[in-house]
Amino acid sequence: MDKREQAKQEIKELVDKLNYYSNLYYNLDKPEISDYEYDMLNNRLKVLEAENPDLILPDSPLHKVGGTARKDLKQVVHEVPLLSLQDIFDFESLYDFDKRVKENGQTDYCVETKIDGLSCALKYEKGILVQGATRGNGQIGEDVTENVKTIKTIPQKLKKEIDITVRGEVFISTSDFEKMNEEREILEEPLFANARNAAAGSLRQLDPKITAKRPLNIYIFNVQKIDGVEFNSHFEELEYLAELGFNVVPFRKRCKNIEEAINAIKEIGENRDKLTFGIDGAVVKVDNLALREKMGNTFKTPRWAIAYKYPPEQKETILKDIVCEIGRTGVITPVAILEPVRVAGSTISKTTLHNEDFIKEKDLKIGDTVVIQKQGDVIPEVIAVNKDKRTGNEKDFQMPTTCPVCGAPAIREPGESATYCTGIECPAKALKTIAHFASKEAMDINGLGIKIVEQLLEKSLIKNIADIYELKLEDVSSLKKNGGKFASNLIQAINESKSRDLSNLITGFGIRHVGRKLAKTLAKRYKNIDELMKVNVEELASKDNIGTIIAQSIVEFFSEAQTIDLINKLKANGVNMSYIEEGTSDDRFEGKTFVLTGSLEKYSRDEASSIIERLGGKTSSSVSKKTSYLLAGEDAGSKLTKARDLGVTIISEKDFEEMIK
Repeated sequence: MDKREQAKQEIKELVDKLNYYSNLYYNLDKPEISDYEYDMLNNRLKVLEAENPDLILPDSPLHKVGGTARKDLKQVVHEVPLLSLQDIFDFESLYDFDKRVKENGQTDYCVETKIDGLSCALKYEKGILVQGATRGNGQIGEDVTENVKTIKTIPQKLKKEIDITVRGEVFISTSDFEKMNEEREILEEPLFANARNAAAGSLRQLDPKITAKRPLNIYIFNVQKIDGVEFNSHFEELEYLAELGFNVVPFRKRCKNIEEAINAIKEIGENRDKLTFGIDGAVVKVDNLALREKMGNTFKTPRWAIAYKYPPEQKETILKDIVCEIGRTGVITPVAILEPVRVAGSTISKTTLHNEDFIKEKDLKIGDTVVIQKQGDVIPEVIAVNKDKRTGNEKDFQMPTTCPVCGAPAIREPGESATYCTGIECPAKALKTIAHFASKEAMDINGLGIKIVEQLLEKSLIKNIADIYELKLEDVSSLKKNGGKFASNLIQAINESKSRDLSNLITGFGIRHVGRKLAKTLAKRYKNIDELMKVNVEELASKDNIGTIIAQSIVEFFSEAQTIDLINKLKANGVNMSYIEEGTSDDRFEGKTFVLTGSLEKYSRDEASSIIERLGGKTSSSVSKKTSYLLAGEDAGSKLTKARDLGVTIISEKDFEEMIK
């Protein structure tokens, strides 16, 4: 294969890869590779296209901006295009940029942090916010007006009655991002890959109420269009934006020449670890607006600005040990104990090794010399082993077979990468366990949410599920100012929960693979907890298509010493352990199968399912010709399309309410 053919093949491979990764990043908010890896692929394509301009493909990502607008969001045509920036990775390229600028005139530079978020345009008329839009492909974005109105740092009304369109970056701070993922972990929801994608997904929600719950912030960095006011420099623009009430990009420095600009870039780099938000570089802009106008833009990028990307700093250190920590969901995570090393502005002495498979893939051994870098300038990670420095004294690591905190069996099920603690009274996962037990779908203890559980644990008022039923009025009232009424209501809710059906209790235990539906089946069949605890794997697996894996999970759970101890304590506190015969003969949904999709306003999925089952119907997770009704809420997806194709009767939440009257 000659050189030209090789270049042609590599360009094709790079375009396919980059388009795939771009779609995941911009449109689906689900990145698979780091920003640095993407930039390196992008940079390689840039070199090949420059050397072979006749081989440039029509779908090359170098010739389009960002992603595409969602079809389910209203589209907005930008009056002034929201362009992307040309990336560079060394100061030599910055001197080249300076040379091109000087060919057009002399100027100061403005250096700013390049915030890692989602670009957004805000339009004001007479000082009132009238529109918010994402960048999209630079020409057409998505209308997110109602969503941006929920962001506290976006002013609804400016300090002056002016017509202006500005551009900013919507982001989530590092601490807020960590908190979001902690809460999602507790609720067993998928974790966000990074803060940028969390911000993007939050801003592009169809329901503004969901956006309002997310800790979004914004920094404004550009005037797109303004009526009645003229500026000489970009720096003046930024100062004016601050006067109007905007949250302007915090690091902005006017530099007399490119050397000062480089020093400003270095200053940002040296202080990256002190920032409260993520960055993916520094931006150098021509300050003189007249010169900007003269230099103009390409289709994709302005000629008067450039983005310097910091390379991830890598350091070698010794993997001294691997210890196991248990998270709030019961996942046992191996953690690297490192010889302390300074990386990207902070000292790293430990980092997660994720799971057993990660350790095997990297071929990590205790005593190894390993290479460390910070992912996205925030999270430290082990990226490689220097096998040339092995001495033969390194030791293999084995995942524990018991929980390092409570001693209960630790299991890893087929097809899963995580190892779990099976102990229901494990102190390390008490928050998640108790919050789930008290949830609406389980024991339905109104008022005992995650935050209250967290306070009770912090004050050592409870340690496990059984302790809920030992709480006194005076214990609970101390949690809130003037908390007498709250305490009274909570104690009442706790007492009421004692009479819940056995199915609620089984659900509350959070047994692996056992949801609300199976819990009801088990309660109805075995009638009381003692009979359920006697059942063996073979008997369980042979009924209702439970299967061996689920049957094993149930039997193992009820054979655990911690489980037996908990059940005895709950019995002593008067918690019902028996099936309660349903007191209704209403079987109007007998023989009917419902599928639920989208989000309902008045009911949770579990509540709607419970109503259907109480009235004799069944629920299914998938649409087929046998489906009687599809109950479609907001943001219904592929199930709705399939139901239409199959001619299934589609009902709204309002229709459903009429059916259950």
